[in-house]
Amino acid sequence: MNNKISIALVDDHVLFRKGLGTLIASFDDYTLLFEANNGKEFISMLRPDNLPDIVLLDINMPEMDGYETCLWLKKNQPHIKVLALSMYDNEQSIVRMFKAGAKGYILKDSEPSELREAMSSLAHKGYYYSEMVTGKLIHSIHEAEEEGNTTKYATNLTEREITFLKLVCTELTYKEIADQMHLSARTIDGYRDNLFAKLQVKTRVGLVTYALKHGIVMLDKLP
Repeated sequence: MNNKISIALVDDHVLFRKGLGTLIASFDDYTLLFEANNGKEFISMLRPDNLPDIVLLDINMPEMDGYETCLWLKKNQPHIKVLALSMYDNEQSIVRMFKAGAKGYILKDSEPSELREAMSSLAHKGYYYSEMVTGKLIHSIHEAEEEGNTTKYATNLTEREITFLKLVCTELTYKEIADQMHLSARTIDGYRDNLFAKLQVKTRVGLVTYALKHGIVMLDKLP
């Protein structure tokens, strides 16, 4: 029991919350620590000696919504990982939750297998970026001028590779990236394939996830 990943569930829709709680309890590696109706109640239920590893946090709630709760956790309990729950797949909600400190975002109509994958990713990697979420972030992110973070987290990458990674996190095609970097399409393909091998990823989504996780592109620089 002590080795199980502890979960707190915060959602004001009781039937949904109870159903989700039952589902989580059925997963072997997880235990449901407690449920709360909103952010205010959730904070009041936190105990320093028994904090959850992950909180599944609804966005729209009375009294204290998901954004406010996420910001509070970021400031006061940053080691608790937030998996945002929402009916909305719009760009604004996703970016706002990640900026507030969420480490993952999942839709309420997702399959149980995706929920389990998301919780496992948060527990073992510290984040969860689905293809849906990454696609929305690609649409929103522009080049970040965070050289300090780039130097700190990407010391194994060349300056050109870092530039390429930043451009990957935009809506530019590979051909347009080649034009912007004044390189041939073949050279850009080489950068991409080398980074696939170096970072052990297989897709553009994987490159964007790496850039986000390692501070090469910063969510807090978005408008």
